[in-house]
Amino acid sequence: MHDSGTGGNPSLGNFPIFPQICPDDDINNCNYPISARATNYTNDTVKAEPGYFAVTLANGITADMTVSKHAALFRFDFSKANTGNGTANPLLQLDLTDLWESRQNASISVEAEEGSTSGRIKGNGTFLPSFGAGSYVLHFCLDLAGGTIKDSGVWVNNRAGTEPKTLYVTRGFNLFYLEAGGFVRFQGPLSGPILARMGVSFISTDQACSNAEKEIPGPNFDFDGLVSSARDAWSQKFSPISIEAGGVNDSMQVNFWSAVYRTMQSPQDYTGENPHWTSDEPYFDSFYCIWDMWRVQLPFLTIVDPVTQSKLVRSLLDTYKHRGWLPDCMMSTCKGWTQGGSDADNVLVDAYVKNLTGIDWELAYEAIVNDAENEPLEWSIEGRGGLTSWKKLNHIPYLDYDPLGFGTNSRSISRTLEYSYNDFNVATLAKALGKDTYTKYLDRATNWQNLFRPGLPSNINGTDSGFTGFFQPKYMNGTWGYQDPIACSPLANFCSLTSNPSETFESSAWEYQFFVPHDVRKVVELLGGTDTFLRRLEFFHTSGLADIGNEPVFLTVYLPHYVGRPGLSAERAHSYIPSRFNSSTNGLPGNDDSGAMASFTLFANIGLFPNPGQNVYFIIPPFFESVSITNQITNKTATIRNLNFDATYKNIYIQNATLNGEPYTKNWIGHEFFAQGWTLELTLGGEESAWGTREDDLPPSMSVGQGSVDVEAVY
Repeated sequence: MHDSGTGGNPSLGNFPIFPQICPDDDINNCNYPISARATNYTNDTVKAEPGYFAVTLANGITADMTVSKHAALFRFDFSKANTGNGTANPLLQLDLTDLWESRQNASISVEAEEGSTSGRIKGNGTFLPSFGAGSYVLHFCLDLAGGTIKDSGVWVNNRAGTEPKTLYVTRGFNLFYLEAGGFVRFQGPLSGPILARMGVSFISTDQACSNAEKEIPGPNFDFDGLVSSARDAWSQKFSPISIEAGGVNDSMQVNFWSAVYRTMQSPQDYTGENPHWTSDEPYFDSFYCIWDMWRVQLPFLTIVDPVTQSKLVRSLLDTYKHRGWLPDCMMSTCKGWTQGGSDADNVLVDAYVKNLTGIDWELAYEAIVNDAENEPLEWSIEGRGGLTSWKKLNHIPYLDYDPLGFGTNSRSISRTLEYSYNDFNVATLAKALGKDTYTKYLDRATNWQNLFRPGLPSNINGTDSGFTGFFQPKYMNGTWGYQDPIACSPLANFCSLTSNPSETFESSAWEYQFFVPHDVRKVVELLGGTDTFLRRLEFFHTSGLADIGNEPVFLTVYLPHYVGRPGLSAERAHSYIPSRFNSSTNGLPGNDDSGAMASFTLFANIGLFPNPGQNVYFIIPPFFESVSITNQITNKTATIRNLNFDATYKNIYIQNATLNGEPYTKNWIGHEFFAQGWTLELTLGGEESAWGTREDDLPPSMSVGQGSVDVEAVY
């Protein structure tokens, strides 16, 4: 019940529990409201591992916790509490809230008799998704053991009572947030820690209890066994990857493995917990949001956990079957806000070109064509808006007239660029499946060019940047609007859906000028040729315009590959790692965005960076002496190895390469590398070389006909 590093409103965090000792043994002297009960913790007591967390509060109470799949087990040690020397009567409080304090209503029932050695608190609440529409209901079942119960009851605001044992609470008068919950107090002194087992379910309270009882059986909850099981589960997820560090410092290795961990927190497997429809297909949630995930995080799962990635794709298609649309964002079983195009299209086609199995590709084609052709009433939460203009005018206009549906009428530049890539992906799957719509969607994939305005200058603090030609908004009548190319960049104001909505989303026109994943060579031409293109990239990354903490920038790091300068891509990756991505407290340049920042780090470290929706990985030297990844499906191990590697990263330029012992000159490679377990050896040096620089060595680009949308089986 947590989403990691997503930004926006705090997500989930439902039904927190909190240990206290009430001064003077009076339950009304405990601090129940969130602001009142806040307690410092001792920094050097924090211990965090996959599946385990521990901390000691400033008052001496120690809490540690572990997990199963649908439940958690908490252990509270009051023996060193700084009041009563362990003889006081400890209280455990449950709060009917979530991190956002979005609760609309909730109910609770306390089943804990005086003198009993165990107790149970059950209930549910209705909450709001943190970045979406509607609401969701979550149920909980909390079992307590480890001492003799002194009393129990409910609390409201800052007062508690032992009667009644049930409570129903709404949002409160005039949306005032009423704080409330339940408590159980134990008779001191305790002989050991209090154990608290929390089960949750989106289906029912009974299922929440059943989940907990099945996964963490009582009465003697096996805390250490759960910690071991969680560690084993994570070790199994990590097991496809191995590295030979080659003298690289521990901090880089911690950064690498922590990033692997963060890529695997979302989407979350809610199979069996879908309250909306019944299906035999997998159900995953917390696609939060696919705009953030499709570029690097989901492609990383494709190489290290293709079995799960196939299930994710099947879940997306099952959502289409039952809701009528592929989700662009989904959390807490609710529809999330669409940020740009129909990004699930890119995910499905990426799975196809990498030959993931067990997926109904005819259904996938139907789903992405639905995105391309049909406009929903609420395109703010699904599908694409402005399709009438898209088909008639070949771009999304500034201040579009769109009577067919409604959404935030902004982002005309970024949506035009994203729709173009969406349609390229539709064309890719259409051609592969033998559909006659291939040329139609390939033609629509060129629409991005209609918003390029040659000659437009860009000034920064009154100084001419020296570069001209940027994407600009265009009205329905074909005349140009204007958005300052630096608007929405780190040098100006951040632009989102709700704050400062603009014609580019979360990035500037400077950044979006490079977002044409399927036709970078055409971008190079429009921006003035190779030399100007490279100078423009250099200026972008060194002037403060580049926002490395947001996803649209990722591809720009590797664009020099398209003009035969892979060494510049390696330089740029090293300029950001480890300076902006490292193991320090401030080791992320922004929100992790469901593992997006983590995956950017990982692909750079591995030395192969994807252009998803296409069977392309850009090659740079790994940040370790070698990296190996074993494919779950073929059980074959792919290895990329550096020769002449030095841990100080002076040798970051590829001089030559061999693939399975044979010379290899292309500066990119396909997914066959991972699926078939090939070995790529890179000989490194301290200066750029001629490797990967010839026309035949460059990645495919639509306008020059280099394998534009050809798909070959990779297994």
